[in-house]
Amino acid sequence: MPYVVVSALSHDGVVRDHNEDSLVLGPWTLCAASTDSPQSMVFPLGDTPVVVAVADGLGGHPAGDVASALTARHLAAAGPRLRTEREVTDELRACHAVLHAAADADPGLAGMATTVAGAAFGADHVLVFNVGDSQVYAITPDRGDGLGLRLLSTDDSPPPAPGRRTSHLVTSTLGGPTAPEDLHPHLVRLPVEPGARYLLCTDGLTDPVAPEDLAALLTEAEAEADGDPQGDDQRALVDLWRAAIRAGGPDNVTLALVRIED
Repeated sequence: MPYVVVSALSHDGVVRDHNEDSLVLGPWTLCAASTDSPQSMVFPLGDTPVVVAVADGLGGHPAGDVASALTARHLAAAGPRLRTEREVTDELRACHAVLHAAADADPGLAGMATTVAGAAFGADHVLVFNVGDSQVYAITPDRGDGLGLRLLSTDDSPPPAPGRRTSHLVTSTLGGPTAPEDLHPHLVRLPVEPGARYLLCTDGLTDPVAPEDLAALLTEAEAEADGDPQGDDQRALVDLWRAAIRAGGPDNVTLALVRIED
């Protein structure tokens, strides 16, 4: 039976004084917590889907950590039911409704919002989904012996200003100003392929570190791999996280490496 190996890390970064990111690892969540030690889990790929996701509470908005945590907990609870595109879309819209209901009930939560990006791994297909600017990449062989990154998610951001590589604005979120009728999650369906690898991350990684630099770090980690999938991915995670910190660590950094193994 194939299985999914997940290694993940979430950290405050250098500038922020607390972590507003959350992680979904199958039925487990890591919410508003910070660590520089990766966590790894192994899940069988069978009739029950396995969901892995990152959620980034919007900085500058009230209770971003609450928004990302509520979303993570709902996705973790619903994960075993997310077998189709419709079921994933309905669950994301349900999360959107939960955030709005919580904000309506507590004025201190008014306007809270989060991005989300993840994948539901089933027996024969993978459903990649996102709302906002958190991202999902397929890690692919590149020219020669290197690795490349192929973006699977759709960035809900306006074009960056001239001379800038990224934009800090987000045009669609769970919760916040996005109206229910305007929420259109992005979905991509892929076959399950043993050996396939994925990178899921918040913009705390991709804003300070360009995708080509992330691919170069993954290539270096691949060259130093010793055949232990969990250990190899944990070392690669630390390398990616350190790159974001060296680049100034301007935001919370949350990332997960996922591989499908026989």
